[in-house]
Amino acid sequence: MRGPLAPSHVPIAKSRGERFDDLVLDAVDRLKPRWGTQLASVEFAVEEVPPAAELLDGPARLSSDPIPLGRAESASGDEPAAVVLYRRPLEARARDREQLGTLVLDVVVEQVASLLGLTPETIDPGYDDRH
Repeated sequence: MRGPLAPSHVPIAKSRGERFDDLVLDAVDRLKPRWGTQLASVEFAVEEVPPAAELLDGPARLSSDPIPLGRAESASGDEPAAVVLYRRPLEARARDREQLGTLVLDVVVEQVASLLGLTPETIDPGYDDRH
């Protein structure tokens, strides 16, 4: 007998990628009450891993971490501003789903702060408490 192990409407039926997407949406929803206007035109996306160009060391690197967890792209031309999170590096750093949710929130806050030219503490006052 073949078929799904769980009905499609229960959380266990979601793939790892879908559960990660939900964490990103939860993080964005947490910021919307305060920053909804600024985030209205920002696209949020998930990629499995960073592009090879972002893994190169050199003076252009902003972080001391050799593997980035996300990136922020300013709007240009017809392209809207975007925040991209890298699923596999984030999952590799988290020991459980709760820690992954916290890490995803922190990266979303950091990337939104970078995009808006503000500090992470300004974007999410609870950011300081988590660090």
